[in-house]
Amino acid sequence: MSGNLPASLLRQFAAVVGPTHVLTGDAAAGYAVDWTGGFTGHAPAVLRPGGTAEVAALLGLCADAGATVVPQGGNTGLVGGGVPLHGEVVLSLARLDRLSPVDPDAGQVTAGAGVSLQQVADADPGLDLGVFIASRHSATVGGAVATNAGGLRVLRHGPMRAQLRGIEAVLSDGTVLSHMSGLVKDNTGYDYPSLLAGSEGTLAVITAARLQLVSRMTDPVTVIVGADGPGEAHALARRAVREVGGLHSAEFFTQAGLDLLVEHAGLTLPLRPPAPAYLLLEAAGPGAAEDLAELVGDRPAAVGTGAAERARLWACRERHPEAAGFMGVPLKLDVSVPAARWVRLASEVAGVVAEADPGARVIIYGHVADGNLHVNVVPGAAGAGTGGGDGRHEDAVFSFVASLGGSISAEHGIGALKARWLPLVRSDAERALFARLRAAFDPAGILNPHVLPR
Repeated sequence: MSGNLPASLLRQFAAVVGPTHVLTGDAAAGYAVDWTGGFTGHAPAVLRPGGTAEVAALLGLCADAGATVVPQGGNTGLVGGGVPLHGEVVLSLARLDRLSPVDPDAGQVTAGAGVSLQQVADADPGLDLGVFIASRHSATVGGAVATNAGGLRVLRHGPMRAQLRGIEAVLSDGTVLSHMSGLVKDNTGYDYPSLLAGSEGTLAVITAARLQLVSRMTDPVTVIVGADGPGEAHALARRAVREVGGLHSAEFFTQAGLDLLVEHAGLTLPLRPPAPAYLLLEAAGPGAAEDLAELVGDRPAAVGTGAAERARLWACRERHPEAAGFMGVPLKLDVSVPAARWVRLASEVAGVVAEADPGARVIIYGHVADGNLHVNVVPGAAGAGTGGGDGRHEDAVFSFVASLGGSISAEHGIGALKARWLPLVRSDAERALFARLRAAFDPAGILNPHVLPR
């Protein structure tokens, strides 16, 4: 069931969460569009449970009524996976915002699905969350686990799945699963918390997670180095991984994106004269400054050691997701390739897009040491835009990436944006397995039914 809901079902929802937490009409509109403006749907109702028991009760009602559901966290996704594009009920986890005290012995914390990543990172003065993404102030734990969020420190700490030490989730029939002991070693059966990481709300609704924290950086140093292009940036990043013991981040961006941020967002250039490309490196701990200085040598570079200096340098990279938006509504493609093919991807992808749409404008940036590149495209051709576009840009970029042995989604997930191109990188047998897993977890087929095979 999608579209309008019976009044009797809305009354049942209200009996569970209270009428103020069942939103309809204009009150629900903000939950039906993603932050890029590229995906807009319609939610016949937005449900805002305040705890796991309420999530279970609501899902049971939806299953009985055949009402399809899209779980939604901070709504910071980039592929339309949390938007009710087919008239689904939105299950907002924003009120599941309980953050337990940090367990000092394990260095772990239990957080509700609605807790922001920044709140987790701030939970202990000596500890930090290993996942560091630009949207951390609004992105929430449930959504970050469901999309296996990556970000700026994956080379050091791994993605969200690597931080996961336990999970609480609700199946579509209202069954509550909870495995939150936080054990580092626990070989007692299937590791379903890891399976739910990256499942995009298709297998269960995540209500809480037990997360491993990491030591907070000490004496961090941030450096932006000028490069003549992706090749030099990649080579220097490879050296940094080998030679800089406290390396946390290795990030790539270009002057084209920086020009937009200087003009529209008031940023200042980190280097003069500017360079065609840049590599941002961050390291911490004893010897970090010396290691970075030896690596950089006599190349043009800007160095930050204090908080304000580092923030100014980081803004050049962290605000790049905004850059293409100053030219129009961007199509945000997030891809990865084997390390040996990253330079070819970064060097050639704009030309690949131009063949499909000569008027398109392309901004690239990404996590160079992870083989990851964000390709932001502002279409030039009529009818080629995000969400409802004709797919020419995705065809071009994803086919190119597949030819390089890469992935059409490094971090953002498949969602609505990439579903049609999944066969490029996943075999018939793999997709059939995905469908069998979905059927086992969600036999009613109500959870995010238009995302991933079923």
